[in-house]
Amino acid sequence: MKRILFHSAFWLVYLFQDVLLVFLLNTTRTQQSTSINLFLSFTNCLVLLLPKMFFTYFMLYVTLDKLVDKEFQTKGILYTILALIIAILCYRGLVSYVVNPIVYGLVSPTSAFFYPLAFPVALMDIGFVSGAAIALKQIRQQLKRAQIEQQLIREKLEVELKYLRNQTNPHFLFNTLNNIYALARKKSDDTADAVMKLSKILRFMLFETAKPLITIGDEIQMLEDYIDLEKIRYDGRLTIRFSKDLRGGPSSISPLLLLPFIENAFKHGASESQFASFIHVDIKLQEDILTFSVSNSKEDKCREGANIGLRNVERQLELLYTEYDMRVVNEPSVYSVLLTINLKSYAKNSLSHH
Repeated sequence: MKRILFHSAFWLVYLFQDVLLVFLLNTTRTQQSTSINLFLSFTNCLVLLLPKMFFTYFMLYVTLDKLVDKEFQTKGILYTILALIIAILCYRGLVSYVVNPIVYGLVSPTSAFFYPLAFPVALMDIGFVSGAAIALKQIRQQLKRAQIEQQLIREKLEVELKYLRNQTNPHFLFNTLNNIYALARKKSDDTADAVMKLSKILRFMLFETAKPLITIGDEIQMLEDYIDLEKIRYDGRLTIRFSKDLRGGPSSISPLLLLPFIENAFKHGASESQFASFIHVDIKLQEDILTFSVSNSKEDKCREGANIGLRNVERQLELLYTEYDMRVVNEPSVYSVLLTINLKSYAKNSLSHH
């Protein structure tokens, strides 16, 4: 139905401009009234529309694909020439035996069929409308191909993003279960509390991470729950500072985007340290500009494994945001990451379900 409407609109627009052109020409050549000239022009154009439509649709649905396919190109050229000859002969026949004698009441001897400019005029008239139709079809096909290509890109990005997020979740779960196992071995009173906190975090992962965006408040609450769960493992040798400064209206962020930074700080900082250690987390939000920094103490050079999770997050940032900056500082005793994101730069069109 949509195609029929599009084709109908095309021919109506063409017919309108063709009638207008013929009407202006008739006005300079005849003394008929405006209404009669308009009627004659419309009838003229309507009759001559038949060979134009024949050649146009023959090109669109028979020869066009052959012309762009090297295997059938020769056949396509022969078909085009044959169809054009038939269309021009029909055009001249309608002019000589219908339009001139019947529409305009002019005497049109058979010899008028072959006057010198007859065929170039017919070729230009037929070629103009068929060329316009072919150009429109090519444009529509290009746009359709571009849409398909964009859809494939979005689907690829969706798969990649899901893969990256799924890497985060099992990694976190594995570490946390190890922590709870260690508490259970010690028969610690904190075991039950740890299980409850883990249940809360898993509930978050099951329901909230399915959304493309969550509030920054929910993300921070998730980070605080995770830190509380990790703190159970450590005695007074670990100092944790978590500061937040949120200004402006509510903002949204992709879920679990910040967790790997803190997880990295625990895994490659406090858990590998035998002495007093620290983790400092600072979150600032002002006018949708998020500044997030995590620094942790360490006793040796940061292992290569510490960068794997961060590369994972950086790839997520590339997929999700157009304006961000992530800087890593690896000093002898301190490892820190500073992340700045313009939350308004969330790439809404990069993923189809967003």
